[in-house]
Parts: sequence; C-alpha cells; structure tokens
Amino acid sequence: MRYQVPQFIEVEDKIFGPLTFKQFVYLAGGTGASFLLWRFLPNFFALILIAPIIALTLALAFYRMHNKPFIEVIESAFKYTMGHKLYVWQKEPKKKIAKSAVEIKEQVSVPRLSDSKLEELSWSLDINDKLGD
Repeated sequence: MRYQVPQFIEVEDKIFGPLTFKQFVYLAGGTGASFLLWRFLPNFFALILIAPIIALTLALAFYRMHNKPFIEVIESAFKYTMGHKLYVWQKEPKKKIAKSAVEIKEQVSVPRLSDSKLEELSWSLDINDKLGD
C-alpha cells in the first residue's frame, strides 16, 4: 500500500477567494464593528473610532512581523506588559579557579628527556647545522 504524504502543512488553505479563514474572520469582524460605529454614533466620532479599528483589522489580517502573524506579536506584548518584571541578582561565590603550580604540572604531561637523549639530540642538531653550511 502506498500513502501520499501531505506537503505544505504550514501553509493555510485559501477558503474565501484569496483569503484564509482567519483573514476573513478578522476582516468581517472589523467591517462589522466599523458598520455598527458608523450607524450608531455621530459621523465625526465614528470616523475617529473607525480609523484605528480598520488599521488593526488590516494588520491582523495581512501584516507579518519577523515572519510571525501580528496576533502573536500583540499576544507577546500583552504578556510582557502584564507579566512580572522583577529581576533579582544573587551574587554567587567565586569558584576557586587558580591552581597551584604543582597541580598544573601534574595535569600537563611533559615528555622528559634523559641526559643521554638530550646529548644525542644536541649532537644531531650540531651535525646537521655544520653540514648545512
């Protein structure tokens, strides 16, 4: 049996023409609220209140900030504003970093040369130096 694996699962389906369901709901809600304000308030006051509603409606439906929907940005701003902002710094005691020279020498393994090995190395360097002239 073969099954078709769904692709593009992050992309929302276009339901109402070029609009997704969320975009349609935002635009319908903003239009409805604007209509009610226009109908029941004097024109001057209605225009003052309708302008921010239209801006918010368009931002919710179409604007993306840092590739995130605008509703998530509003939610994050609300959580930040309402959340606790008390930051307490607690000084921690310093850990002993410096080690004694003996401890460092024990950790680092340095190859030791015996006197005879040292003499052989010196002799070979002298010979190669004289031959190179």
